[in-house]
Amino acid sequence: MKVIIGITGGIAAYKVPELVRLFRKAGHEVQCVATSHALEFVTPLTLETVSGNKLYSDLFAPANDHTTEHVSLKDWGDIMVVAPATANIIGKMASGIGDDALSTLLLAFSGKPLYVCPAMNTQMMENPAVIRNIETLKSWGIHIIDATEGELACGTTGKGRMEEPERIFEIVCVPAQGSVPGQGSSLTGKNVLITAGPTYERIDAVRFIGNFSSGKMGFALAEEFSNRGAKVTLVTGPTAQTVHNKNIERIDVESAQQMYDACVSHFDSTDIAVLSAAVADYRPESTYDGKMKKQGDEGMVIRLVQNPDILATLGKRKRDGQMLVGFALESSNEMEYAQSKLQRKGLDMIVMNSLRDKGACFGTDTNKITIINRKGDVKQGTMKSKADVAKDIVESVADFLNDD
Repeated sequence: MKVIIGITGGIAAYKVPELVRLFRKAGHEVQCVATSHALEFVTPLTLETVSGNKLYSDLFAPANDHTTEHVSLKDWGDIMVVAPATANIIGKMASGIGDDALSTLLLAFSGKPLYVCPAMNTQMMENPAVIRNIETLKSWGIHIIDATEGELACGTTGKGRMEEPERIFEIVCVPAQGSVPGQGSSLTGKNVLITAGPTYERIDAVRFIGNFSSGKMGFALAEEFSNRGAKVTLVTGPTAQTVHNKNIERIDVESAQQMYDACVSHFDSTDIAVLSAAVADYRPESTYDGKMKKQGDEGMVIRLVQNPDILATLGKRKRDGQMLVGFALESSNEMEYAQSKLQRKGLDMIVMNSLRDKGACFGTDTNKITIINRKGDVKQGTMKSKADVAKDIVESVADFLNDD
């Protein structure tokens, strides 16, 4: 694999030679691209020595192999990692600015996996502009390797430390080649079925019974499983969400019955099924052909009938070696109801969240979950972005499979 490592002007640049060494030791080719500020922290000689290739740091250097080096490098590389990624380069990426060797290359680097490793002071990390820019990159399918908490160069303690080189290497290489030991390696080549979004149960040609699910959690799960090397089939109800990873097969449905049919059709060839969709429990017994007119002052009565229970059906069909994960959105007695659902529906794991946690439900970009598995293990999370919650869920799935 050919890896491009972009380096910007943060103190964490001193860790980059070790990251380069890890890729080289695993047999990958590495090309370093640095900003002028990055070279205040790590020397060109060091980067060229550990990578075995000439450093690219000057957009117009006469020693460049090509007059359009940023395009040639994009064609050469299979994957790119920006480490450390300062607030400045993140802002440039989100705004489409290309004014030096690295930012111009990033503008050209499309259609291939790109990983960004933020590193900065906690106050900068919490700046609304930086938060917005990171979310923008995520929405484009760029993989964010989140900063960690710890002692920072300024002497304070908080979130902002670049993830360690060993972990960056592991995250990047698992989906790329599937041969790196450690977290997530068991997901390589697994067939994963995911459901997302709401279902719409038609009343007539223009009205339906539905819910407020946006599909964000399910789509984040699909992206994360795919990033970890799995082959993902995503069955989604009506939603504005888009798939960024081309390796995800998307199946669009409208009703609970259609979602049921798609899930049953794909389940037998599935290793892991994660059902995060908010499926309507009931549908109108009959659907009016055309648009219904007002019924007068006496109101309208619509008889509802029960939809098929997708989770329970798959729980009964589940064979040895398959893993089934469900979701439980509760408003009271959350743990009790979630654990009951886990048992009743034959699940291996359930992800519970509460309507009482503001910012953890439909339509939000954040979530707060508790993960419970059939072995009795309980993992309580904190409020995080849904992308980060997806990482926690996928990690729990991988751990469960490794221990099973």
